This record gives sequence, C-alpha cells and structure tokens, in this order.
Amino acid sequence: MPNLFDVSVVCEDFWSILLYLPVTLKLSVFAMILGLAIGFVLALIRIKRIPLLQRFVTLFISVIRGTPILVQLYVTYFGIPIFLKYYSYWTGKEVMIGNVPSIIYAIVALSLNQSALHAVTIQSALQAVNKGEIEAATSLGLTPFQRMSRIIIPEALELAIPSLGNTLIGLVKGTSLAFSCAIVEMTAQGKIVASRNYRYFEAYVALAVIYWLITIFLEFVIARVLHAVRVPDAPKQEKAETGIRELIRSAFYTGRKKCTAVSIARAGL
Repeated sequence: MPNLFDVSVVCEDFWSILLYLPVTLKLSVFAMILGLAIGFVLALIRIKRIPLLQRFVTLFISVIRGTPILVQLYVTYFGIPIFLKYYSYWTGKEVMIGNVPSIIYAIVALSLNQSALHAVTIQSALQAVNKGEIEAATSLGLTPFQRMSRIIIPEALELAIPSLGNTLIGLVKGTSLAFSCAIVEMTAQGKIVASRNYRYFEAYVALAVIYWLITIFLEFVIARVLHAVRVPDAPKQEKAETGIRELIRSAFYTGRKKCTAVSIARAGL
C-alpha cells in the first residue's frame, strides 16, 4: 500500500514553514497599527459628519468592503508603481521604483483593508458610549481631550475589542495572500517546501496547524486584554467628602484606575 500520508514529513515541513513566522507577524503588526490609526480618523470623520470627507470615507469603505483582499493586493502591487511613474513625470523627480521593497505594497494594501473594517467598528463603539457620562464630564469641566482619553476611549475600547480581535485573527490569515506581492511568508514557504518533494498535503496540514496555533494564542491574548480593560462598576456611594476627593483625584491626576464621570456624579458632587 503506498504511503499516502507521512507524519514525519508534516513535522519537517512544520519547522521549515515556522521559520517565516516573523514575516507573517511583521505584516500583521504593521497593518494592524496603521489600520487602527487610519480607521480611527475615518470613524471620527463619519461621526462629525464632515460633508465632503464623509462622502469620500463612505465610498472608500464601500469599495474596500466590497472587493476581495487579493484584488486589493494586486491593485496596490501594480498601482503604486504606476502612480510613482506619473508622479515622476509631472514633477520631474526621478523615483527609483525598483528600490521599494515588496513588503511595503502588502502592508499598504492590508492597512487600507483593515482601516475600512476598523472604521465601522470604532464608530459603533464610540457612539455606544453613554451620552449621560459625556454630559456629566462636560459639566465637571473636563476638556474635550480629557473626555476622550479618560471616559470615551476606555469605554469604547471595551466594546470594540471583541470585534477588533476577530479582525486581527482574520488579518493574520489574510497575510497568506501576500505571496501575490512576491513576498515569501508562511504560505509561500509552504508551497516552496511542498514543491521539493511533491508532498503538498503534508505541507498544507503543517501550515494549517501553525495558523490554528496562532489563532488559539491570539484568542487567549484578546480575552486577557478584554479582562484588563473592562471598566469596573461604579463604586458605592460613600459618606462625607473623602470619597468625592478620591474620585476627583483619580479622574484628573491618575490614569491607572478607571473612573467615569457618572461615578463622580453618583458620589454626590
């Protein structure tokens, strides 16, 4: 009977593919950070309803969410060089397109893709914050920056983390398409390893196990982060002015303990 499945080949391919885990992580981390930054700006534009920018953001999100990530990678990989050629033609400045690393194209495409997804999540989380808490913070004299950093963002973060975590897991798996930008990451390495001995099934089983283990690890991290950022319930009303002073001090001078404006109001200020 022919040897249709060899566990030893899976183990060998596992370690060969794992060597390219740093490339996958680099793509994921940079795309996640840039996607969050851009997505936050897009969410604010939609919340503030800036007329012209809001229409552009809505169109951008619709295009990104309505097209496959593989197509976006191809458009970025072939579109950026064309843009640079036009830029060089109109400005007279020579741009060395060949000096641009391929990983830049993938990071740009993945970041734009993530920004559209994050914008919707962040917008929903920000708008879900209790308006009464914001009004209470305003009445206490907190500046817009203080309201955003100490009340709105901490509470919105708790609401957004589950969706952001799922998006991050999808992003890690989406990096498997970065081979379209001539990047050798884990999936591309799996194809290379399989082509050497034509044991494609074993190589893809090893690749699936690696992605599965990464997903399990990320789910654990996301659960721990969600537990860490969870806003505690408002403290019970305490007597005298001691409790009021402690709440005001924690709200204005420390960021270690989360304290909402509503908890200050409940304390009797």
